[in-house]
Amino acid sequence: MTMMILSWGKCGLSKCITHYLVAMSASDLLVIILNLILRHIPIVYSEYFSFVKSIHLCNIHAVLLYAATDCSVWFTIGFTFDRFVAICCQKLKSTYCVEKTAAIVLGTIIVLSCSKNITWYFMYTGKYWLMNVPWFCVLTEDVQYSWIWGAIEFVHHILTAAVPFVIILLLNIVTVKHIVVTSRARWRLLAHNSRAITRDPEMVNRRKSIILLFAISVNFILLWIVFLLYSIWRRMWHVGYRTLWLDRSARELGFMLQLLSCCTNTCIYVATQIKFREQLKHMFKYPFTVMCQIVHLDRWQLRVPF
Repeated sequence: MTMMILSWGKCGLSKCITHYLVAMSASDLLVIILNLILRHIPIVYSEYFSFVKSIHLCNIHAVLLYAATDCSVWFTIGFTFDRFVAICCQKLKSTYCVEKTAAIVLGTIIVLSCSKNITWYFMYTGKYWLMNVPWFCVLTEDVQYSWIWGAIEFVHHILTAAVPFVIILLLNIVTVKHIVVTSRARWRLLAHNSRAITRDPEMVNRRKSIILLFAISVNFILLWIVFLLYSIWRRMWHVGYRTLWLDRSARELGFMLQLLSCCTNTCIYVATQIKFREQLKHMFKYPFTVMCQIVHLDRWQLRVPF
């Protein structure tokens, strides 16, 4: 529904912002399909998936799944950087915050994400772990206890979660600082008129921007931190560092929160838009409106003599 509403172009957003939000929604939807639906079908219906032991279906699935997850994360960063440029870099805004640049950024993220996650094809055995736990493909013992593959997996988790943490925090801190400084300057100009301050739409928009940026930062960090820490701990455990034990419930909690993060960013960005909420209400009302019109038309036709 988000992609449909945004594609209509009636939310008052620029084409640049629309591209980012549609891409975020599409990647989040792919994560839900690949990670929540297709990942559990071989587990629930294991008797029908005995053929996966003879082909590399899980390897291909792993590459697509991790690539979609990377796109979901880095699309959010790309949009955050676009908003940072729009707010803090007025000279660069006219050249960067355009439809063409958004398409180039999104295309680059897709290519790099797919290229980066090809390594997962060679790390798994091609067999699904047919148990009702948040595991995926079966790792070979050579990969599981290898320092080289361990380093590759470690870099993967750093690039997928740790680096985005830092980038989002830095961008949002600088953006919020810029908003606060400009708001203080505007407040001084309007200090002589208390009504102008309370009714100033620019001040209201800046206040909403600060709340939105903080919500995105806290949401992303809280929902990814458990999964990141558990993934690093599991890899360190396999290579010999066993000073700390984490219960299996930590893995399941991190897995659940990580998947939840792929659904919340788009909701936070889009649902805060008044026009989007109006279009969403219109979409829900549309079928009932059509039904009422059909019923009214039928009644009118019955009254007309032939």
